[in-house]
Amino acid sequence: MSATDFLFLDGHLIRQDKASLSVNNRSFRYGDGCFETIRVVNGQIKLAPLHYERLFTSMATLKFSKPSYMNPEWLEKNILDVVHKNGHQKLARVRVMIYRGDGGLYDPENHFPHHLIQSFKLGEATQDLNQNGLTLGIYKEAKKSSDFFSMLKSNNYLPYVMAALWAKETNLNDAILLNHDNNIADTTIANVFIIKDGIIKTPAITEGPVAGVMRRHLIKTLREHNYEVQETTISVADVLDASEVFLTSAIHGIKWVKQIDNAQYNNSLTTVLYKEFIQTL
Repeated sequence: MSATDFLFLDGHLIRQDKASLSVNNRSFRYGDGCFETIRVVNGQIKLAPLHYERLFTSMATLKFSKPSYMNPEWLEKNILDVVHKNGHQKLARVRVMIYRGDGGLYDPENHFPHHLIQSFKLGEATQDLNQNGLTLGIYKEAKKSSDFFSMLKSNNYLPYVMAALWAKETNLNDAILLNHDNNIADTTIANVFIIKDGIIKTPAITEGPVAGVMRRHLIKTLREHNYEVQETTISVADVLDASEVFLTSAIHGIKWVKQIDNAQYNNSLTTVLYKEFIQTL
């Protein structure tokens, strides 16, 4: 993003270089807030109802006092205004951030959902199924909680940040995070699916993954087309023994994994799933 790009900050469309936040901001101090990552294609917000539902549910979970005007229609208008102003209508990643304002840990000034909307241009290649499979590793230095808040896209992202740094340092495309039972949660930017004997499995929400919009959409679609999908506990051994592994996210759709540690995978069914259910998005 350049300094001439525009963003939407607390009701105002302004230049990025004119935006500012207080040093007493609770999101800056404590990670107090949540965010949503959304894909826009040809001026259309993809999977919009699922994104809006997750964002507003997250706000309620975090005890924000949402004003009545902050509804799906308001959100869509302001997202598309930012995208249009920045010339990103063809293909964009949009980040909607919600955060509490100033205050100490026990005495926030109020619970108004301060908001920031940004757009970023995406390359066409991000929408295709990757030709070269991803290489992943399992990050063991941080463990994801499996609690009431673990499903949220929280502004407190430290485990993912450190896992992403580790992946970069070790020349990996991404890193898998484990929960406190040492089972699979998710990766730094995506949900994890494995395929074994024709059965598609993904960690249940109770295992600590973010409740991904693409994850939810794909599970529903696959079941409607009579694929067997299990939301369950997945161990490291299960992943290493799988025939296929793929990742899902709202921005990239499906990406297939070629290797985790010494395990190698193919992409036979993953390619079919991409062509049938993701490419059309």
